[in-house]
Amino acid sequence: MADQMFSGAFGSFLNKVKPYLAMVSLQFGYAGMYIVTMMCFKRGMSHWILVVYRHAFATVAVAPFAIVLERKIRPKMTLRVFIKILALGFLEPVIDQNLYYVGLKSTTATYASAFVNLLPAVTFILAVIFRIEKVNLKKKSSMAKVIGTAITVVGAMVMTLYKGPMFNLVPHSRGGSHPAAAAATPENWVAGTIELISCIVGWSGFFIVQSMTLKEYPAELSLAAWVCVMGIVEGGIVALIMERDWNAWKIGFDARLLAAAYSGIVCSGIAYYVQSIVNKVKGPVFVTAFSPLSMVITSVLAAIILAESVHLGSCIGAIIIVMGLYSVVWGKSKEGKGNETGKDQELPVVDIKERSTIVDDISDDVTTVKSKVPAEKKASILQEL
Repeated sequence: MADQMFSGAFGSFLNKVKPYLAMVSLQFGYAGMYIVTMMCFKRGMSHWILVVYRHAFATVAVAPFAIVLERKIRPKMTLRVFIKILALGFLEPVIDQNLYYVGLKSTTATYASAFVNLLPAVTFILAVIFRIEKVNLKKKSSMAKVIGTAITVVGAMVMTLYKGPMFNLVPHSRGGSHPAAAAATPENWVAGTIELISCIVGWSGFFIVQSMTLKEYPAELSLAAWVCVMGIVEGGIVALIMERDWNAWKIGFDARLLAAAYSGIVCSGIAYYVQSIVNKVKGPVFVTAFSPLSMVITSVLAAIILAESVHLGSCIGAIIIVMGLYSVVWGKSKEGKGNETGKDQELPVVDIKERSTIVDDISDDVTTVKSKVPAEKKASILQEL
């Protein structure tokens, strides 16, 4: 009996922490992608082509599982769902990833990953606009989400407008910083910032449309596979327009192949599937709430592997963004607990009263019918006799 209670409690605890563990694990995957792709770009690979190869690897990794595991539960494809899948393929693989890679080239891996902290705030704003999230300024949870969003935007402005002195998180014997950071001009930083902002808007829009699509097409693996296929098709069209040199499509067994395989399998195929599951259960704001963790991991890895130096303004802005972000997360968690508590308190009371009233009425009617019907039948029988 005790073992059953322990296993039941452990199973319940595991179900509660699964979304958190899944999103934390993805942040480690994203942090590794930032470093690998930066090394890939140093070898001259085009980001337009990387997006196509990335989703080719993702399709090969996800599609077989989708075909086999969801063959019985996969909903019928409709024109409405297919249009949303086209939008998903354009928002994430084409707009988000390409603009992120362009911004990454113009700035540094640390700066680009830190700027991704705007993702939860932008997602929250879009979720409110599309009525996925509700805001009631009379409640503390809603106020925390609104104030946290404002603080996050302020942090992004500080990180963008104030650079400050540069320093190394990890001392290096060579004493140099990453060449991309040293060569980055103010014009590149401004252009890179605009590209990263556009990237975040596209990525946030992806999560909003994904949340809407899952309501009509609740097959996470199949949806992830379709997005990967659209990434190949739509990204391929853009790459053919932007890259006219056929030699640029050649890759060997080097960092370019590693970047395509790693980012495709981990950060597209697996990520789309895991995000779909968590998005379906927790919503798009929760999915984007863990992006600051990738900033921390990327900063450490970039300092160790790429010898990148960090701007003081980026650190201050990132700290402000994290404070605002977790104000949003706190409000979201309190809102969820409040809803669950309200249901637990109200529903049983209403059910007991309604059931007792209904049962009493039915019992009264039954006794009345039992007492009246036999008498009427007896009277009619006597009259006929």
